[in-house]
Amino acid sequence: MLFAVAMVFVDQTVVSIAAPSIVGELGLTSSGMQRVVNAYLLALAACFALGGRLADVLGHRRMVVAGTLVFVVSSVLCGSVPSGEFAQSWLVAFRATQGVGAALVFPAALAVVVGVVPVGKRGRALALFFVLAGALTALGPLVGGWLTSWTWRAVFWINVPVAVIALVLIALARIPDARRPERLDAPGAVLVALGMALNVFGIQQSSTWGWTSLATWACILGGLLVLALFCRYELHTDEPLIKLRVFRDRAFTADALVLFFSMLAFVPVLFFASVYAQISLSSSPHQAALYVLYFFAGFGLSAQWGGRILDKHGARPTMKLGTALACAGFALWAWKLTDLSAHDQWPYACLAGAGMGLVLSPASTDAVNRAIDASYGEVTGITQTVRNYAGALGMALFGTLLTHVTTNRVAQTLTAKGLPQARVQDAAHGIAEAVIGHPDDRLPTGAGPTATLMRSSFRAIHRDFAEANQWVFYGMAIALGLACLCTLLHPGTRVTAAAGTAEPQGTPQGRTRP
Repeated sequence: MLFAVAMVFVDQTVVSIAAPSIVGELGLTSSGMQRVVNAYLLALAACFALGGRLADVLGHRRMVVAGTLVFVVSSVLCGSVPSGEFAQSWLVAFRATQGVGAALVFPAALAVVVGVVPVGKRGRALALFFVLAGALTALGPLVGGWLTSWTWRAVFWINVPVAVIALVLIALARIPDARRPERLDAPGAVLVALGMALNVFGIQQSSTWGWTSLATWACILGGLLVLALFCRYELHTDEPLIKLRVFRDRAFTADALVLFFSMLAFVPVLFFASVYAQISLSSSPHQAALYVLYFFAGFGLSAQWGGRILDKHGARPTMKLGTALACAGFALWAWKLTDLSAHDQWPYACLAGAGMGLVLSPASTDAVNRAIDASYGEVTGITQTVRNYAGALGMALFGTLLTHVTTNRVAQTLTAKGLPQARVQDAAHGIAEAVIGHPDDRLPTGAGPTATLMRSSFRAIHRDFAEANQWVFYGMAIALGLACLCTLLHPGTRVTAAAGTAEPQGTPQGRTRP
């Protein structure tokens, strides 16, 4: 199962490192590249609940195999994208099908692991699972930096040998394929996918359409309306895609909220940190990978500790500590971004990662332990839908913020350099789009006044970009602060082996309250 989900984890980081090279060769804009990243996350979020349900109905092993095949075929097609006007559409389409494959793999794989581990040992087991998967995620930037120096297409092709190993191990493991013969909720799947897609697309397009545009608000509000219709439909159907009554459990609701606000920062930081390193720090793809690795070093070291705290004391203590540390880490990291020195930033990147390591695995495990009728695939589908919707939303929000602030900062720089005011805003937006997608060694070409000004202002523009990233990282700190507040909603109970009984903190292990 670890090798099966490794592709899902690695793909979240390896593509971020290759982003500038993809933009350069295929001629995408920065917002176009963010659509490519978001297509994966959005398909993942939109289809996770369906993936969890399919795993329960058709069998966990079967869905892991099917999802792995969909993912690896999509990876090969992403790596084979032709240059030209269809490049962006091609990448967006097959990144989306990658997301569908990942949505089939992950809930089924996690359900297999949960099903064979007793409740009392589940925190440590899943922490080990996530640490090993996190270690593979951390290897993603390193492998991505090395592969990108050869060709960025290899960051997709690397999934082929991983998939082969996963399929061989699945065949050898002889995993039982238990099924729950129930009806699939197709209308619910369509509604949740449409609502999420409209909502995130509207936020993402706000940087192009503007916040005063009717189209922007039509997408955002339309998406929220469709999601509201989805909730209403699910409450009145006999066999829903998501059994919303699980949210009556106060602890589950707290876990879901903590995961939502944490993932607003966790997924975007991988993309924005790697692009910041390549632009403002003038790093190569390999150096940018090492920069992101600071974050994962803290994450990996703390995740096992968080699992042990969960098993002994429940989820609330580790979530409180983790969200507080991550909030402080992101705030201090943001404060140091304009120093343009990785040496000054690494302790705070580690602190932010350590906080995340204490939060994500315990919150996910505690939520899964509260599964309705032991339907681990279904509850995993719910929690992962929350996580990946938050990740896609964070990419859209912070991407819009980054483009907006970079444009304003560059406009100030160009005005100070003497560009006529009538041309400043359009030139600044074009430069912001270009610089976000290109590393330092790709100076603008051309003999026009804008290109000449940009060449002479390149160092100042890199600092403008660092200042824009400060806003993004402070936004991530705020998201973790909100997650910290959400931990106060958790009642402090923990699930024991007695048929999933919840006991208050402090009750001796092995005893359960009636």
